[in-house]
Amino acid sequence: MKELVIDLEAEKKEILKRYRALLRACKSTMQKGDKRMIRLAFNMALESHQDMRRKSGEPYIYHPIAVAQIAAEEIGLGTTSIVCALLHDVVEDTDITLEDIEREFGKKVAKIIDGLTKISGVFDYNSSLQAENFRKMLLTLADDVRVILIKLADRLHNMRTMDFMPRDKQLKISSETVYLYAPLAHRLGLYTLKSELEDLSMKFMEPVTYKFIAQQLNEKRAERENFVRDFISPISEILNEQDLEADVYGRPKSIHSIWSKMRKKNIPFDEVYDLFAIRIILNSKPENEKSDCWKAYSIVTDLYHPNPDRLRDWISSPRANGYESLHTTVMGPRGQWVEVQIRTTRMNEIAEKGFAAHWKYKEPSADSGTDSGLDQWIHKVREMLNNPESNALDFLDDFKMNLFSDEIFIFTPKGALIQLPVNATALDFAFEIHTDIGASCIGAKVNYKLVPLSYKLQNGDQVEVITSSKQSPKEDWLSFVVTAKAKSKIKSSLKEEKRKIAEQGKEILERKLKSLKITYKTDNLYKLTYYFKLPSTLDLFFNVAKGLIDLKQLKEFVASEKVIENKPERPENLTPEQFTKRTKSDNDTLLIGEDLQKIDYKLSTCCNPIPGDDVFGFVTVGDGIKIHRTNCPNATKLMSNYGYRIVKARWNSQKELAFLTGLRIIGIDDVGLINNITTVISGDFKVNMRSITVDTNEGMFDGSIMVYVNNTAHLDNMIAKLKMVPGVTSVIRFDSQPQDLVKAS
Repeated sequence: MKELVIDLEAEKKEILKRYRALLRACKSTMQKGDKRMIRLAFNMALESHQDMRRKSGEPYIYHPIAVAQIAAEEIGLGTTSIVCALLHDVVEDTDITLEDIEREFGKKVAKIIDGLTKISGVFDYNSSLQAENFRKMLLTLADDVRVILIKLADRLHNMRTMDFMPRDKQLKISSETVYLYAPLAHRLGLYTLKSELEDLSMKFMEPVTYKFIAQQLNEKRAERENFVRDFISPISEILNEQDLEADVYGRPKSIHSIWSKMRKKNIPFDEVYDLFAIRIILNSKPENEKSDCWKAYSIVTDLYHPNPDRLRDWISSPRANGYESLHTTVMGPRGQWVEVQIRTTRMNEIAEKGFAAHWKYKEPSADSGTDSGLDQWIHKVREMLNNPESNALDFLDDFKMNLFSDEIFIFTPKGALIQLPVNATALDFAFEIHTDIGASCIGAKVNYKLVPLSYKLQNGDQVEVITSSKQSPKEDWLSFVVTAKAKSKIKSSLKEEKRKIAEQGKEILERKLKSLKITYKTDNLYKLTYYFKLPSTLDLFFNVAKGLIDLKQLKEFVASEKVIENKPERPENLTPEQFTKRTKSDNDTLLIGEDLQKIDYKLSTCCNPIPGDDVFGFVTVGDGIKIHRTNCPNATKLMSNYGYRIVKARWNSQKELAFLTGLRIIGIDDVGLINNITTVISGDFKVNMRSITVDTNEGMFDGSIMVYVNNTAHLDNMIAKLKMVPGVTSVIRFDSQPQDLVKAS
């Protein structure tokens, strides 16, 4: 017992030490009375969480202090945010109410904490709790962006301390992070935060690759540092001669961005040359910023040959999130391309701390006419949230679409500048001007030439919209618009149209059911919806009105009604645990569920899992449990949107079965190469091949082979042997192409 007291004493000291470190981090933004507010919030959090512990066994209070520290130090937020960060979990996890917080700290703090508090209560399982929570948080973003910034700090600390979580939770939280929070940090200009969130997600989702790249970077550190030193010394010398005060240094790229490049270009680590970027941070007066940056650019390009296609000028036209910088890629002294980023101290702070720094430098007198791209983006989010039609998942898809996109600059006929995402069409431009103009748009003139609605705009185009009062939004518009605003408005109009048609279908269905002596009631409507595999009763009524469901099919439904009686009325309301109990079978290749039982399943075609792969189960609406690889192209979306439908799955290696997978072999075309490859596959490994396609072009060999293997170890051994075949340069496992995800099925 005495030992526990000593521990508690040590913990008290540690809590106090962390609290003092937090106060030091807040010092630069603190004003009179702020220290008392922070102390009050700290005491309330300490008292509320006093008996709570984290999964690691540490006192829970460590977490809110750490979140507040990140908000202060890494994002640069002020006292209100620090108070909210300290209290962000008290309403959700303790007896304290929002009313208590409002009484102690005022309305503003209460509103931010409400935005940070998850939604509780019963949900329609067709929807997604994560999506609803995210939407609630964004509702508060429209009024106060600090909600998102504190949430990002909270998520970053959770990711940093996730080692003690169970594996399935690690995967779910990492997926959600890389799917939503990292893109959000990117959009708000928090590049350092974004990189760390992506790296930490990768650490849990792709542990082997993560360790491999980290190890490689570590091994080549000395070599890299020598190269950077040789590269920057002549630049620093000339900058000094020309009286340009600057910091010049090399910054390694994040593990995630290196991995993305390896995947995108299909190259091994050794062929990724831009493992770092050179930064030149100029200490310039506000009036000289632009000219100093171009002077530094001139110095760099005099010393090293630039790649003319790789100049990015975000100083003349900053990105929508306020990012300003000059990027160029030059040929280094050892024959490799090096990225150089040139910016001033002010620009660098905006790049590092994003939104918070953006507000710090914003002119207080700025009116709405000089809104930055970031203000415009928040205005767009507000518009999307005001659309009452969209469900949370649709909203999330539309919202995410506009997070990562680069911008192009388009001009109106009068010369006003409009920012749109890359690949935006003439129709996106019309909706950007005004919803009614978009809805009635029939075409456009781009640079005085007539173009169709789906025409993809280029940087610098001048666009004039042509409208007609007889035009209305069409279903096929959704296939080519890219902005969230256009998508949500089109969906909204189409839904309204669908609802009107469904009303007629409702009456028709009522009459038809009456003639078949079936009671028109909710239960029977659900059974019908399930029988016709439709997502909702609205779709059922719509299909009836359109004549897609006739009397003959309804009679077939009546005949099979006894069968339906034995099925769940609303399959989507099953929890993974209930599903586990209902679907037992004798198949023993996979163990599924919390208690790892043997259950019926289907292998997902989007990633073709094989034994040995890291996998999870997903409870679909009408197709049983589907097994996906954890690094499946669709896994991130499924885990982040439908966490409640994810079940554990682990291979049981007792049974030797053959699973189909694909290999892509690239090499130098030579006589006998195919024979050598097939000898390894069929002769050495006794593996059956289902198909082989080969293409040779100007001395290059590119082949795809579908083979049956037992497990990942079997496959890895075969790949290693194939790489030893003379002439073969790379062997990569591939899966069938990622399918577009149909609503959680």
